[in-house]
Amino acid sequence: MDKLAVWITENVGSMGFFMIIFGWTALWLAWNTLAPKELRFDPYPAFVLWLFLSNMIQILLMPLIMVGQNQQTIHADERAEADFKVNCKAELEIETILEHLENQNALILKILAHLEKEGAD
Repeated sequence: MDKLAVWITENVGSMGFFMIIFGWTALWLAWNTLAPKELRFDPYPAFVLWLFLSNMIQILLMPLIMVGQNQQTIHADERAEADFKVNCKAELEIETILEHLENQNALILKILAHLEKEGAD
């Protein structure tokens, strides 16, 4: 069910879904305004059935979107935690490398000092 909620959240927040709802609304309102009176099933100006169906869609989608957002937040938190662990490991490795380089630098300076001392003798 959580995967369905995430799928709905991702797709409802798309331009494709917006275009479907916009097209459905425009077609519904145009038909019930411009069609012959005997063919209109939700006559102007009330559009009662359209309002009812639109509200039902909103009422049903709202909690599904919230569940999907909660699931996306859980996954984002898990990714952030994994990234944090990787960054901590990388920091330790960088500290080790820096320490090694500092030791090498000190050793090179000792060797240079020794060579300079031998050269001066």
